[in-house]
Amino acid sequence: MSHTSAPQIAVFGSVNMDLVAYVDTAPARGETVTGTHFSQIPGGKGANQAVAAARAGGEAAFLGAVGDDAFGPHLRAALADSGVDVTGLHTVSGPSGVAHIVVENDGSNSIIVIPGANGTVTGLREGDTALIAGSDALLLQFELPMAGVVAAATAARAAGVPTVLTPAPARQPPEELWEAVDVIVPNQHEAAAITGESDPRSALAALLRRVPEAVITLGEEGALHGSREQRPIHVPAAQVRAVDTTAAGDTFCGAFAVARAEGAAVEEALRFATAAALLAVGREGASTSMPTRGEIEAALASSPPGRAVG
Repeated sequence: MSHTSAPQIAVFGSVNMDLVAYVDTAPARGETVTGTHFSQIPGGKGANQAVAAARAGGEAAFLGAVGDDAFGPHLRAALADSGVDVTGLHTVSGPSGVAHIVVENDGSNSIIVIPGANGTVTGLREGDTALIAGSDALLLQFELPMAGVVAAATAARAAGVPTVLTPAPARQPPEELWEAVDVIVPNQHEAAAITGESDPRSALAALLRRVPEAVITLGEEGALHGSREQRPIHVPAAQVRAVDTTAAGDTFCGAFAVARAEGAAVEEALRFATAAALLAVGREGASTSMPTRGEIEAALASSPPGRAVG
């Protein structure tokens, strides 16, 4: 485990170039619409969480792969420029991952992810095990092959490093992954897909039968946390105008992991992560929307969210 002041957060995950089209209303099947503008922004759930953790005050290390195409160097540089350690980011033959994203006026989005180089990450490479073992937390998502995710989680468990899983895109974790996860952080749709329970509290109870701790993010309703040791905690979110909800969940997860690794109490960590996510949805883009530690603390100081328990 780390002995430095900033928590060491390892992220084993995907990195994509996000190709984002902004429109008033997304097209229906067979329909063509005119967009308002377009942007090309580094993203991917893994990279997003690494950037979020770094900006929230952690020392983040990213483990994954980019292609040898034109996007690869840009993705590597974007992570490094955000303060993320990219020694675990490998370059492989072929295209980098891309995501085609359509963002509507109300901030809602639809996304098509094409894995590219991410699809080659089927296990741990040289140096990955040591990076994971030297961390205070390992963040995982489902945009890499499941065999790779399981290998990383298993290595973390063997080293005594807590694992935080975002089960997105939603799919049922295999048994060996359930056994290696300490905290699962789905949104309400992912929680319903995994548990079959549409009510968040019922879904939370189902998740806690599989893992020690769970957080279900509820969008504008905040977040619901539960563990086997305490009653559920609901932290509501302040009302903000959403500009782009892309990566709001990744921002929450990165910030939550940093706060918990620093020793924050659960409710304090939830408020910190919720404030970070609210700042992110008020801005365009994925990694470009993520707030700094100072911005998060200023937001908490100006309008701390209320508390609801039970």
